[in-house]
Amino acid sequence: MAQTLTEIERKILDYMVQYLRTNTYQPSIREIGERFGIKSTKTVSEHLQALADKGFLERDPSRSRGVKILGVDLNAQTVSIPCYVELPEERAGLRSERAEMFLSIDRRLAGARGAYFVRARGDELVSIGAHEGDFVLIEPAIVDDLEDGAVVVATLEDEGPGYFRFSRNGRGVFLRPLPEGEATVVEDPETIPLMGRVAALFRRFDGTPALVSTTAH
Repeated sequence: MAQTLTEIERKILDYMVQYLRTNTYQPSIREIGERFGIKSTKTVSEHLQALADKGFLERDPSRSRGVKILGVDLNAQTVSIPCYVELPEERAGLRSERAEMFLSIDRRLAGARGAYFVRARGDELVSIGAHEGDFVLIEPAIVDDLEDGAVVVATLEDEGPGYFRFSRNGRGVFLRPLPEGEATVVEDPETIPLMGRVAALFRRFDGTPALVSTTAH
């Protein structure tokens, strides 16, 4: 299941992004604590480590400001989204160093924080209009927020990650693999290893390669 941020983690991350844009360097642990009324530097450090464990930061504990925000473009109007050549099997597979490239797009199109791109392969997503090489945007999601018909990324038992059409009924939820296949019934939705939902796709009709960066901004 996708690892979402707690309210305080999201606030700290947003503060760090804005601070970096304003000052060109990161706030110290003490400054973060003062901003949010956290007296213990150990507690602040634990929040930063949680963000690092979820793939939003890289840390150098030996330095007061030794934090690198991952996947954020310092241009206030854009965000840098990692792109992977194949679906990750778990959230840990979304580490920035495993990305094929980064695509900088308007943040209003980028979906929720923690979104990522995967290149479409073959006809796996032809039912939603995606073709080989298209950039498929996947954003974090929880089962309670999904609507019937949503296309999600999940890993079922004894299988690799795949795309599924999501729906509900009185027995639980159905996950029907794309492009076709027998639906799997999951009685307890909380057990679904959900890696996000498909939010958008991007394609150039003239075949020109996308302008990309190979590193996060």
